[in-house]
This record gives sequence, structure tokens and C-alpha cells, in this order.
Amino acid sequence: MSTPPIIIKRVKKVVAGHHGGSWKIAYADFLAGMMTFFLLMWLISMMEPKKKASVAAYFKHFNIFKKAGISMLMEFYKTGTIKVHRMSKTSRGKTTLRGEGERFKKIVETRLKSLKQHILIREVETTSQEKAIKIEIVDLVGKPLFKSGSAVLTPEAKKILKVFAEELKDLPVVISVEGHTDAAPTKKGKIGNWELSTARALAAMLELEKNGVQPDKIIEVTGYADNFPLFPKNPYDPRNRRITLTIYYHKPKFVSTPINTRGP
Repeated sequence: MSTPPIIIKRVKKVVAGHHGGSWKIAYADFLAGMMTFFLLMWLISMMEPKKKASVAAYFKHFNIFKKAGISMLMEFYKTGTIKVHRMSKTSRGKTTLRGEGERFKKIVETRLKSLKQHILIREVETTSQEKAIKIEIVDLVGKPLFKSGSAVLTPEAKKILKVFAEELKDLPVVISVEGHTDAAPTKKGKIGNWELSTARALAAMLELEKNGVQPDKIIEVTGYADNFPLFPKNPYDPRNRRITLTIYYHKPKFVSTPINTRGP
């Protein structure tokens, strides 16, 4: 008669089991990763737009087969420079702003269709490389933007400014606000066209802020009286009485006082 085999079971004991510290190490690594992520997000939010564009362009054209294992910092320490693909004049100016101009025109067609005759939108050059969008909000015969001889906005003007404010408040832009009159003298005694155009520009600025535009986005508020007519062949054309919003996607390289009561 054969002896049955003897089976010995060995139980491996794990010290502390699921109450041990291995999960704490994993959790600590997770927290360290999250802290690094939020620190990175904070640093990106503090960067200037130009630097953000450079970093974005670097990663957009990054080639893993050419630069595997080489970070931006390593490249900088080795060469002293970081090669980035700069945006061309076309991408920075004409193409981008043409799209923005069309965007504002669509807003007029959809949200301000009944008032679209009051609004002219055009692209202008501010320097050889930079462009901006001008939104001209003009008077029409029998349909003024302000009460006669005053800076009190009509309901139509308030509606136009409200719609544009709602679109501009979340865009990465800065805004210049101008007031213009026609060549006809005012009928309010000592108040001349300089004072009237400036007061109207201020009223437009306050209406923009009332509807959500941050004050630091408005870099200039100016009254020009009748010095820069939109229709110079007829200085009495009611369309010369207007509010002009200039939308800059790159902050213009000039310093001006917040309010100019005597023109340029």
C-alpha cells in the first residue's frame, strides 16, 4: 500500500495588508502631479500673449522623430535660443481680422438687422504689420443716436452698444471709443462740438461698461468734434455724427491720456 503524498501549504503574510503604506505613495504621486499641473496652468495664465503664441507654435511644429527627449529648456540651455515658427503677417493681420470683420457683420445681420443701416464695419491698418476693426455707429436722417445737442443715448443706440458689448467682453481685445459731430454748430449755448463729442464718447464708454466690458479693456476715450468726417465731401452729412469703436487685437504702441477734451 503506497503512502499518500504530503501537501504543505505555505501562506505568504503581507505586513499590514491593505492597511499598509503603498497606496499612500501612489496617492502622494497623484497629488504631486496635480500640483505640477495647476502650477503649469497658473504660469501659462501669467504669460504675455506673444510668449503664449511662441510656445504654442513650438509644440504645433514639434517633431518627435527629430527632437525626442529634447525639451524646450534643454534646447535653450544648449543653444541659448528656442526656434519657433513665427506667425506671418497674413496670419497675424489680414486673414485673422478679415474673419473677425465678417464675424461682426454676421452679428449685425442676426442681432441688429433692423438697425444695420446705423452700422459700418471696416478693417484699418494701424501700423505696417498690425490691423484693427473699426465699428462706426452713425446717425441717420430722422434717426439720431443721441438726443439733439446732448449726450443722452437713444434706445436704438443703447441696443447697438449692448450687443457689441456682449460680444467684446470675452474677446482678447482692447477698445478705443471716439465721439464725432458734423460741422453744424451746437444750439446749446456755451457747449461746443468739442465738449459734445467728448461727452458722447464718454456716454458710449459707460454703456459698454454697463453691459459687461471691463474698464481696463478701454484704452482711450476721445472727442474729435467735426475734425475727421466720415463723409468729407459733405461735412453736414448726419452720418458724420457718430461713435467709433476701434477694436485692437494687439495693444497699439502709443500712450494716450484716458480722456482728451480738445482733440488730437
